[in-house]
Amino acid sequence: MKIAFFNTTETDKQFFSPALKGHAVELIPEPINDDFLPFTHDLEAISVFVNSQVTQKVIDLLPKLRFIATRSTGFDHIDLAACKKRAIAVSNVPSYGSNTVAEFTFALILELSRKVSGSYNQIRQTGSFSVAQWQGFDLSGKTVGVVGTGKIGANVVQIAHGFDMQIHCYDPFPNEQLKTQYDATYMTLEQVLETSDIVSLHVPYIPNKTHHIMNKKAFDRMKPGTYFINTARGELVDTEALVEALQSGHLAGAGLDVLEEESFTQHCEERLLEIHPNEQQLKEYLFNHYLIDADNVIITPHNAFNTVEAIQRIRQTTLENIIAFISGKPQNVVSL
Repeated sequence: MKIAFFNTTETDKQFFSPALKGHAVELIPEPINDDFLPFTHDLEAISVFVNSQVTQKVIDLLPKLRFIATRSTGFDHIDLAACKKRAIAVSNVPSYGSNTVAEFTFALILELSRKVSGSYNQIRQTGSFSVAQWQGFDLSGKTVGVVGTGKIGANVVQIAHGFDMQIHCYDPFPNEQLKTQYDATYMTLEQVLETSDIVSLHVPYIPNKTHHIMNKKAFDRMKPGTYFINTARGELVDTEALVEALQSGHLAGAGLDVLEEESFTQHCEERLLEIHPNEQQLKEYLFNHYLIDADNVIITPHNAFNTVEAIQRIRQTTLENIIAFISGKPQNVVSL
């Protein structure tokens, strides 16, 4: 089988190439999208990461494509409708970093609550050991609102319990174990927003269901002084509404590992003259740069998944998914 892996590292090459010996394997550093199309059109399988965009255009250029293995849990970067028309199977990695992303969530929370990077930068840049502007707040006794209690959200609940926090949860399918083991209280989304000191988002992005689940109305429901955390997907959040809530002082701060129009923002300076961004993309670009420059916002580069252990789990499951498809017994198949 002819297989191409996109958005890869040298370590990916060292893992996948020998493991798929006997197959024609290409590893390409760039992500695949409408602006970076495959240079060969006879690929039978591709493997992508979340910053690829497997669009109708990409799929049309690959007439022999039968299988897509995404090295992620989410699959909103793949046009599933186009895959269904062509009977292209899609497999994902259902669980690779539930604890990994949850731990990173608390890294953001602790950064906001204890102002670690600000005090570190002060010493590094000025030599001053003054603590006058770095007073934080305890997590113990505070209420964390966990929106979405799947595998990652459940791990966030577990960690929050260890910090002796009050835990309010929203999920259409409550986890009874979280109630009994960690004293989590399930309530409506509105109640979670109204009662929490910190709100952390852990829901999948489903375009017609969870797009902008955090909008102006949602932010307005939060208590003044609330902190907002997003390590899920940027498109879950109306960026303009988030900026407005921060500018007004209604929100005390935010910790964001993902942004709306993340890819466009990342490459905007080098691509503005090459493409024709629409009005919404330009607005989101400006809002994102406000967030990047704001003193009360911590932004990281979609890095919550990135540990040695999680990457190894991603590679191993992806390899197993590919081998299973080749053997005629596909696994971890996404419903089209």
